[in-house]
Amino acid sequence: MATLTLDVAEDGGIVPGYELKMNSYDLGVDIELHDAVQRIRFEHPEAKAIVVTSGKDRMFCAGANIKMLAASPHSWKVNFCKFTNETRNGIEDASAHSGLRSIAAVNGTAAGGGYELALACDEILLVDDNSSSVSLPEVPLLGVLPGTGGLTRVVDKRGVRRDLADIFSTTSEGIKGDRAVQWRLVDGTAKATEFPGEIARRAAEAAATSSRPGAGAQGCSSPRWRARSTATRPGTSTCASSSTASRVPPPSRCSARPPSRTTSTSCTSRATRPGCWPPPGSSTTRSCACAPTSCPSAPGCCAPRATSRPWPRTTSSCSRTATTGWSTRPSASTSGP
Repeated sequence: MATLTLDVAEDGGIVPGYELKMNSYDLGVDIELHDAVQRIRFEHPEAKAIVVTSGKDRMFCAGANIKMLAASPHSWKVNFCKFTNETRNGIEDASAHSGLRSIAAVNGTAAGGGYELALACDEILLVDDNSSSVSLPEVPLLGVLPGTGGLTRVVDKRGVRRDLADIFSTTSEGIKGDRAVQWRLVDGTAKATEFPGEIARRAAEAAATSSRPGAGAQGCSSPRWRARSTATRPGTSTCASSSTASRVPPPSRCSARPPSRTTSTSCTSRATRPGCWPPPGSSTTRSCACAPTSCPSAPGCCAPRATSRPWPRTTSSCSRTATTGWSTRPSASTSGP
């Protein structure tokens, strides 16, 4: 079992101007959460269940930081909500396709995005301490709808009656205790003294239903694993074990690995990205060898072998990022064959 504990430093914002109080989060916290989930999923197959909890006393998560959002332009807010929702989708995808079961150990109040984080997990256990509650207070307090799938997951995933969902989403103080269980907002409650034991029991039951290999398995970060390109879609590859394979620097996860030095591919020169070879507008198909830092199967990201005709080209380097996938950065421009 793996445990993810959310304990946000108040002065840990990625830009100045706000404090991350009450375990509220900004883009930096979301990036770290996404990275942690993906590392557990791909690098630690021995973990069959993941428990998401808080390191704060009586506060699970207060959601997105309001001052951060108030100071951000509209485009930032849109992309922030998109990435936050993709992070939640990643937790659900890890459960559906990798067997990594997730349990939200809500040991304090979960409001707004904090409850949406819990909703992404397979199970939600709420501590029964007469003060902790779950809520979506965006409508009564801010006049906006929940931005990262809260209403959808409440109704479609948890099966909350629509009339109760309407009351819940317009009640700023939230729902707690047995009432939260009756409304299907959480799966169960436990007293503070019984909470750790109940979480351990539920995690063990969830792990028993997992298809992951468990103890003794090694993840794809081990140097003895290397990528083998198998698909035409950019960035798609699988992991294969080979005792004779040359040791390569371990990537952070299996998907979207660059090909090895011996990998060759056929590139069709219909590049649309600036700074990539061949120049846009050409329809000539040519054979080339991809360097380890090149984009696999991505048009316009290969260094050409021999050429029968001179034309200008730009040498490019491609890197993997968490939010945009493969990005191209021109490194030098030359003219000639």
